[in-house]
Amino acid sequence: MLGRLNHVAIAVKDAVKAAKIYGAAFGAEISGAVPLPDHGVITVFVTLPNTKIEFIEPLGEASPIAKFLERNADGGIHHVCYDVPDIIAARDRLVKEGARVLGDGIPKIGAHGKPVLFLHPKDFSGALVEIEQA
Repeated sequence: MLGRLNHVAIAVKDAVKAAKIYGAAFGAEISGAVPLPDHGVITVFVTLPNTKIEFIEPLGEASPIAKFLERNADGGIHHVCYDVPDIIAARDRLVKEGARVLGDGIPKIGAHGKPVLFLHPKDFSGALVEIEQA
């Protein structure tokens, strides 16, 4: 059911600035900044040979990332994202096994234009998990 690691997300105050540091240090490809109002974030991706790093910054005061940065002023790893072949089947199986889906359980379109869901960190050893339709 679980596919490859899609990305690791790092919450920061300025996603473009943070991504440029990675681009300069590692010669990585950097995407443009993309606002995602439904998620309350602005994203910038750094593409690596085997995965991506997503820098996320708050989009508005109600952003969950703003709350994260209040608790972690320097930023930090926010979540990990895995590909799944069928997000509805993955959701249903995870719920059956006792995992909690955040929100209403209906996938939203994520930064890659594909459906995503987030899973409660208490069910995954303290890590917020995102699953994305492959």
